[in-house]
Formats: sequence, structure tokens, C-alpha cells
Amino acid sequence: MALADRYLTLGRDVHSGEVLARGGDPEAHSLLERTGFVPVVRLHETYHRLPVGLDEAEEKRLATRAVARLRAVNYDVKADQAFDTDLREPHYLPLGSQVLHLAERIREASTTDEVADVLTELTASHDGVLIALGEVITATADFYQHLGQPADPHTATRLQDLAEHRLGVLSSDFAHIRNDLADRHQDHPHRRACTAEVGPAEREASAVCACPPPPPTRTGPVAAPAAPAPSRPRR
Repeated sequence: MALADRYLTLGRDVHSGEVLARGGDPEAHSLLERTGFVPVVRLHETYHRLPVGLDEAEEKRLATRAVARLRAVNYDVKADQAFDTDLREPHYLPLGSQVLHLAERIREASTTDEVADVLTELTASHDGVLIALGEVITATADFYQHLGQPADPHTATRLQDLAEHRLGVLSSDFAHIRNDLADRHQDHPHRRACTAEVGPAEREASAVCACPPPPPTRTGPVAAPAAPAPSRPRR
């Protein structure tokens, strides 16, 4: 990851008066949005602003909290003095990270049974992720229905259509796929559990496991290698 992606500025724009945050990577953008900021997507850049209609005290509270959250996970934030802080707010994995872990389990799976177990978290009829997502969409539709603006009932209808039809198709397809995999009891032909051992037919003592190396894990920035020591001049 480029070091520039770990750098952000957060301050009040001199032209618009808005509190803006610029820079950072998708993780930083997620932190900003979870702190109340709104993404602004332009042709050549994406930045974040605080919602309209906030008083100055609330703007300061949210901006200062964003600085504390970003610096807690080692982002370099240049903030206006009004928003600067020495506080560091603990960072907890959001719900989306738990769902993302399901994808990691599927990538590591070597049998249909393993993938079926993971997909059950999506398709479970009482408390699966897709059922819960449908409830969230329906609750949002109910909220919009009587909110008072002319377009709100239309928005509510669109949301209800998403929950009842489009999400319904997705849920049905995933349930069918999950059930199909659960019945197969099949090893994936290109994946197998690695024991780091050489096959029993291998005669060479120097042989090593033929499995491909595991994919690299996400880590923080890697320090640059130390410069080689200067060589001694020849005499």
C-alpha cells in the first residue's frame, strides 16, 4: 500500500465553509463514513464532508472523533487545530468484516461440505444474513413511507420491491446453491489440505511440498531494507 494512502487532511474549507476530509484508502473512507461523514464522488477525486445542517459544536465533535479514530489505526492525519486531539478511540471490527470473513473461509475451503456450511450463514431461514438484510430494507421502507416529503412514498415502494423481489431472487438462488453443495460431499479437484509433507512415492530426500505458497496476508507497511554497508577501499 502506498504511503500516500495513509495520509489525510481534515479541516474547514476556506471557500465553502464545509468540514472536509481528503485522502486515505477505502478503510479510511469507511471510518469517516461510520463517524458521520458523507462521501462526495467527483470525476477526478473522492472526498468526504460532514452532513449539512449541523451546528458548529456538532461539527467539532464529529471531526475530532474522526481524527481520533483514524490515528488509532495509524493514519497520518493533518487536522485543523480546532479538530486536533490526542485521544485515540478503540477500533472494533465492523459487521461487514465478519461477513467478509465468510469469503475468506470459502477461498480456503477444499470440500463442498465446507462451502455449504459457510453459505448457511447467508441462507439460514430464521437468522441468516440475507434474511436480516431483507428486514433492514423493509424497516427502511417503513421509515420512508410517512416521512413527509413528496418523493418519500416512491422511495419506500422501491425499497419494498428490492426486499420482496430482487433480494428474494438472490436468496432463492443462494439457497439452491447451498443445498446442492450440501448433497455433493465432494472434494474440490484443485484444492486439498496441505500437510507440508512430501508424497509417499517421492524418493529424493531433498524434495519439498509441491503445494503453491499461500496468498500473502494483509500487513502494515514493510520497512525498507537497510542500505548495504560501504565497502572498504582497496589498498
